Amino acid sequence: MSSVSGKAFDLNLLRRTMVYVRPFKKTFWTTTIVAVAISVFAPVRPWITQYALDNYVLKKDLNGLALITAILVGVLIIQFILQFIYTTLTNFLGQEVILQLRKDLYNRLLEFKLSFFDKTAVGTMVTRLVSDMETIADIFSDGLILIISDLLQVIIIVAVMLFISPKLALISLVTIPVLLYATRIFQIKIKDVFKEVRTQVARLNEFVQEHLTGIRIIQVFNREKEEYKKFDEINLTHRKANIDSVWYYSIFFPIVEILSATSIALIVWYGGGEVLRSEVTFGVLVAFIQYINMLFRPIRELADKFNTLQMGMVSSERIFKLMDEGQKQDNRGKIVAQKIKGDIVFENVWFAYKENEWVLKNISFKIESGKMIALVGVTGSGKTTIISLLNRFYEIQKGRILIDGIDINDYELHSLRSQIAVVLQDVFLFSDSIHNNITLYDTSIAVNDVEEAGKQVGIHNFIENLPKSYNFNVMERGTLLSAGQRQLISFARAYAHKPSILILDEATSNIDSTHEALINKATEAITQNRTSIVIAHRLATVKRADVIFVLQNGEIAEAGNHNELIQKNGIYSQLYYIQFKKHENTLA
Repeated sequence: MSSVSGKAFDLNLLRRTMVYVRPFKKTFWTTTIVAVAISVFAPVRPWITQYALDNYVLKKDLNGLALITAILVGVLIIQFILQFIYTTLTNFLGQEVILQLRKDLYNRLLEFKLSFFDKTAVGTMVTRLVSDMETIADIFSDGLILIISDLLQVIIIVAVMLFISPKLALISLVTIPVLLYATRIFQIKIKDVFKEVRTQVARLNEFVQEHLTGIRIIQVFNREKEEYKKFDEINLTHRKANIDSVWYYSIFFPIVEILSATSIALIVWYGGGEVLRSEVTFGVLVAFIQYINMLFRPIRELADKFNTLQMGMVSSERIFKLMDEGQKQDNRGKIVAQKIKGDIVFENVWFAYKENEWVLKNISFKIESGKMIALVGVTGSGKTTIISLLNRFYEIQKGRILIDGIDINDYELHSLRSQIAVVLQDVFLFSDSIHNNITLYDTSIAVNDVEEAGKQVGIHNFIENLPKSYNFNVMERGTLLSAGQRQLISFARAYAHKPSILILDEATSNIDSTHEALINKATEAITQNRTSIVIAHRLATVKRADVIFVLQNGEIAEAGNHNELIQKNGIYSQLYYIQFKKHENTLA
């Protein structure tokens, strides 16, 4: 993708942004025509003033003065209407563009591989979706079209001035080269500052999002002062970036005002002499003073508008870079998994998150449909990676994974995942009702199905006693519920979706003994006649598995049911007796 670096702005990047204008091209061209009309009307008012002074004021013609004043009021009304239409259309256009662009970016993010989110800060993505989008809206509401209008206005005013009095025009334009040079320097300097501002905004968002999410850890470990110091440093850097931009503005705008005043002074000095010599009329002199003000205003604003355009281009660059960086999930499969049996085969599977750093090494096993298998082993042995591969969150480097004899890459991705339900150790609940957290807005799941799921996992009575029952809002991440209650809701979610394959990833690790009994009971119901994969550190929860695979350093070290593995007196046996002894000591 193109970069804006080193250029006023990248035309390819601008064209890519303008693609989103195509559905509203009528609005765009209407707005452009209105902007041109505003520019054409710009020199009318000074000309009317000149005409009124020379033909009515100096001749003391009150009737003519009244008529020309009425005409001037009419021109002002027309300009007001045109400005109103222009402002409305440009803001409408900007909001429509970012509406579609934001939808496209969010849709792309939803389709990216999980590996992208492993290395991209959430705060960065929030900045791109929110504040950077608003900056792009300024391209249309306060940038591109207005630049065209201002340039045209400058050309028309200069042409009119040259037509009325070439001498006065040249005198008044003496300071323009200095102004153009100052504008160019300002434009170059402010561009780098704006890029730094956008960088610091993203950095600030990342920090706030991450630390507010982890506020409990901060308070538990009494890190408030230290984290405040970090925030203060980032906030100061953010302030400095904004102050730098203000500093350049505080230099540039006074320069423009001084140059404008100098031009007016030259006009008064030289033009006054011309009036005394009867070379020009008094009305022309007054009109030229108005023309100078009208000329310098768009030139001064052009620099500001170019910077608005640059900021929009910087934001566009960041947004399109985010779109282009992430790899979409491979969804080339054509087979729709409507209802699978659940036969699973891993054939010589090798996988690494980083090249040649193998997490799984030559993994092979089979799971018959309707059976329950367990994956056990120390942290980092590859248990969770196996289920991530089954869901195609990551792509394997070697080997094959088959479901019902079909390579999982041949399945249409969304249909495949619709047949698999996962209950994670770290349960995530949205700030929404319990009903919506269970159904995830799947309209095919009826209210009765949701309540049945609640009954099966043993949480129905608890939910019924809550205000609004299943419509109770659990708030962000389910903070109004206990860890056990959140876990039970995640079980109800899995049960309600009626998957062909069920995965329980450390689903009981954060549960107290009371809720564990409920979940063990629910597990028996939910795994009935369904292929199930259980990952657990608590080996008591995997005793009923048909086959237990013990992983070590990314390889299957042992396999068998509970009794067989105990008799082998190997890794599983040692792990089991260590936990058993701990349990005995706890009870003692």
